[in-house]
Amino acid sequence: MNTIINFMKRNYKIILVVVCISVTLFAFKMSGSKDNDPEKDKLLLELLTFVIEKQHYNPAAIDDNFSKGIYKDYIEALDPSKRFFLQSDINEFSKYEYQLDDQLINKDLTFFNLTYARLVQRMNESTKIYKSILGKPFDYTTDETINIDYDKAPYPKDAAELNDKWRKQIKLSTLSSLVDKQKIEQDKKKNDPSYKVKSYDVLEKETRDISGKSLDEYFGFIKDLNRNDWFSVYINSITARFDPHTNYFAPEEKARFDVSISGKLEGIGARLQKKNDFTEITELISGGPAWRGKLLEAGDLIMKVGQGNKEAVEVIGMRLDDVVKKIKGPKGSEVRLTVKKVDGTIKVISIVRDIVEIEETYAKSSIVNKNGLKYGVIYLPKFYIDFVNKNGRDAGKDIALEVDRLKKAGVNGIVLDVRDDGGGSLSTVVDIAGLFIEQGPIVQIKSAGRKKEVLYDRDPKIEWDGPLVIMVNGFSASASEILAAAIQDYKRGIIIGSKQTYGKGTVQNVFDLNEFVRSSLVGDLGALKTTTQKFYRINGGSTQIEGVRSDIVMPDRYAYLKMGERDIDNAMPWDKIDKADYNEWSNNNNFSQAIVNSKNRILSNSQFQLIEENAKWIDNRSKENVYNLNINKFKSAQAEIEEKAKKYKPLSDYKNNLIFTSLPYEKVIMNNDVTLKEKRDRWHEALSKDIYVEEALNVLDDLQTKSISKTNMSTKLKKDNLVKS
Repeated sequence: MNTIINFMKRNYKIILVVVCISVTLFAFKMSGSKDNDPEKDKLLLELLTFVIEKQHYNPAAIDDNFSKGIYKDYIEALDPSKRFFLQSDINEFSKYEYQLDDQLINKDLTFFNLTYARLVQRMNESTKIYKSILGKPFDYTTDETINIDYDKAPYPKDAAELNDKWRKQIKLSTLSSLVDKQKIEQDKKKNDPSYKVKSYDVLEKETRDISGKSLDEYFGFIKDLNRNDWFSVYINSITARFDPHTNYFAPEEKARFDVSISGKLEGIGARLQKKNDFTEITELISGGPAWRGKLLEAGDLIMKVGQGNKEAVEVIGMRLDDVVKKIKGPKGSEVRLTVKKVDGTIKVISIVRDIVEIEETYAKSSIVNKNGLKYGVIYLPKFYIDFVNKNGRDAGKDIALEVDRLKKAGVNGIVLDVRDDGGGSLSTVVDIAGLFIEQGPIVQIKSAGRKKEVLYDRDPKIEWDGPLVIMVNGFSASASEILAAAIQDYKRGIIIGSKQTYGKGTVQNVFDLNEFVRSSLVGDLGALKTTTQKFYRINGGSTQIEGVRSDIVMPDRYAYLKMGERDIDNAMPWDKIDKADYNEWSNNNNFSQAIVNSKNRILSNSQFQLIEENAKWIDNRSKENVYNLNINKFKSAQAEIEEKAKKYKPLSDYKNNLIFTSLPYEKVIMNNDVTLKEKRDRWHEALSKDIYVEEALNVLDDLQTKSISKTNMSTKLKKDNLVKS
């Protein structure tokens, strides 16, 4: 946050210029509550484009190619499943495909007005379509299929094709629900022979009723959206063409953003994102109820949401905000999520809502004994800092404290785990990297039109000079990548994990657009988050796109899925600048051999081989988009999937037989804090089932100097002899 504040102070003159650039800023009054205010929309377009062009690290040229990108993103955002617009609509819209750059410059709303009006019309028509379809039973004996790869599907050429698309989409949903209901009935009968199973006709009618209620609710939410909501979609289609991390926050979104940075969450403790018509779990918050339940995982797609024992509501195609509203609720209440797992199986997961405590966003450490040696594992979920309170907690101070505690505990090596760490404060990265090296450069930064800036660790003291391993995965991003890159460039430690990290090498600042105009004359304009800087490794290479490539690559279940910056079409490119002046770590005699040893272990490990096989299977499953709507063939296909999934059950049953414990100070605290003990016990249990942590510890073994190894082996032999005697 201090980065944003300082940046705004440095550019105060530019803000004054913005206020004076157009008479439209003062030529009219706006209530801020009107649903249709074209003048306010034009002002937003003018402010956004000006601020982006002046402050963005490398603003894209507003030309025909830019226009084409806006058109594609916006139409896909309006109708991702291609179940509203006809081909004739697209033909009409396409006339503007190369005109949106000119309309943006001229603040022309013609294209938006046309698409918005047509969308409202088509959605109203769709209400009649689904009600008609659900008015009579489906024939599940018909042999027909549906392809849910909507990206490649054509738009319906007429009303008849549109009606058939709706029919098949609804039929797939009700068929899936019917099969689930039949299985539930069979299980009830198995557990209670006296139970009277519901008939096929009753279950079939129930599925249509449920689908109808879900669609009624979905279109009810749609009707609640106003013109401003859809205009925000249009604006974000524009801002996203500069780069994926440049976004507009409408006033309500800005308020939610302000709440999100407070660090306190209430609900199930999961982060969500839209994936076509689905809502995807992207992250589980450590310590939260979903994390504690151990059933929900990143990559799961939410299909239905139920409140307690009430009937679940289908959320496919529903707005992300609306899905979140259904999942959130008071502490102690139950929510039931019907999810599609990454392997294609369907599960109903019950979660009791709770407050996700901020404590679980902080660093924590554990100790483990292995082969007569003692190792420390530090987990850092994000690079946090309290910008307001200088005495508040920050990752730099906390990691230094954990390292000191581990040293006093007599560890022989440290694993620093930044898997799933999406980043955070830049200053904490410098502080943390400085714990492991002598003074020197940590990261290079470039701002638009300025010379590079090099951030240094200027403290010659080294907190830890022993063996070090950094664990990363495909979700380690931004600050995590800077830390891993610095450790790798110095050859100070070994990077182990996924083939490469996320690849986000850019910095964003948030600008409150209300600061640019007189608030007495306009309504709330929201805020703009735009990319202002790029990170570079001390070796000169950018972390953008490329991320950090692991020294030791371990098989990953999600290795083949598209999830990194490199998979986004308009991501900023990789480039390189001059390297900084630094010296590699010299005390790493076993460095190369440790890497070779680990690679050999991974190649010969049956569990890693199964993980690799599972990753390929998940990748293949993600490409299978055709479903048969014949009930017998559908059941057969689902049974085949579930049968194949059994082969990978050993992945979840794996145990490394290592025992992880808390440090002495924490054990004292846990005597009076049952909740903390429960959290740590669950973390330690997860570590004891984590093959990746196990291999990281194996690498620490290989990094030991001969003198330490001999000393510990001698100690171990003496203990063994004492036990035998």
